[in-house]
Amino acid sequence: MKRWKSPLLLLVGIGVSNLGAWVYLISLNLVVLDMTGSPLAVSILYILIPVATICTNFWSGSFIDRLNKRNLMIFLDFMRAIFIFSLPYMDSLIFIYVFVFIINIASSIFEPTSMVYMTKLIPKTNRQRFNALRNFINSSGFILGPSIAGFLFILGSPYLAIQLNALALCISALIILLLPNLELRRQSVMSEKVNVKVIRNDWKQILRFGKSNLHITLVYILFSGMTVFMTALDSLEAAFATEVLSLSESAYGFLVSIAGIGIIAGSLINALFVKNLKLNILIGVGAIFTPVGYLIFAFSHDFIFASIGFFTLTFALSFANTGFLTFYQNNVPVNIMGRFSSVLGILEAVLIILLTAVIGVSADLFEIRPVYIIGSFVFLTLGLMINLVVFDNSKSKYYSQKQMDEGSVG
Repeated sequence: MKRWKSPLLLLVGIGVSNLGAWVYLISLNLVVLDMTGSPLAVSILYILIPVATICTNFWSGSFIDRLNKRNLMIFLDFMRAIFIFSLPYMDSLIFIYVFVFIINIASSIFEPTSMVYMTKLIPKTNRQRFNALRNFINSSGFILGPSIAGFLFILGSPYLAIQLNALALCISALIILLLPNLELRRQSVMSEKVNVKVIRNDWKQILRFGKSNLHITLVYILFSGMTVFMTALDSLEAAFATEVLSLSESAYGFLVSIAGIGIIAGSLINALFVKNLKLNILIGVGAIFTPVGYLIFAFSHDFIFASIGFFTLTFALSFANTGFLTFYQNNVPVNIMGRFSSVLGILEAVLIILLTAVIGVSADLFEIRPVYIIGSFVFLTLGLMINLVVFDNSKSKYYSQKQMDEGSVG
């Protein structure tokens, strides 16, 4: 149990931050909608997320791989807390967008930083179980976040809920402060100055690694494709449930809770049976049944079938996430992990913006259901492609626990 002390502490920090993020997201949506009365103004909040990723990932990986990860995570948590705490005092929509954009930039840097730190902290033999527990924590926030937000709205206002998220980020930073400093010999000051030349050389290094490790790169890109399709289809989710299925807002809220239960159930099974579940099976099964869940939802005509679809897709997604995260941590050298995810993250962000726009415009020009069905079938085709790649017998070494741990790339 002693060896799990730091990982469990990290999970608590992730849980507190994730719970606060859900409260913040729901509250900010209501604040902007109340200010403007425009759904478009709310949708811009979501567009700012991939835009921040594109603007950040060109250079952030070069800093992440050279800075002290724990110190950087603490700084980013406090930075986000300050800007989030200031949001309720903004009376200009433009200033809110600017602050949200800065918060999103900090979040886009925090995610790959935390991934590198987790990889360093968690021994290879424990990563699969840790990732399953991490999915469980995140899905708990998915369910509890909206409930807590609603309770806070009764007690106060969305502004109070937003500021409590700032408090949650401060608590997360203090928890991270209790975690071990894994880079004691390397100070938080960079050994080399990061400039345009260094960033360009870093990109060349990542491209060389990608070319010489095509299977790793291909799996990463294909799994990013899953994220792209889910984001695009999820943008129609509320409209499909309320306009096509004629569900009430409360019924839709219950549907979302069922989705959260699916992730929790899948994550617990992953954590309990970690020794019996191979990484390629986790990724392959998840990649097939996640779009199957979307298809069930797309063809549904009532709440029962819609809930079956939601449960199926999130249950399967928990397997895919656990398998992919462990595959990624085991195969990408930790000293280039920040740059690798940042560089390929740009491609993912661009595709999210493009596909979400295409699906959104198509839903306006045509009916929502056929657009959702076609998108789900294309998603299923991607799932089949992922299975062909991960079940290639000649690549089985990439899914073995004997792969690299702290590998280095020059």
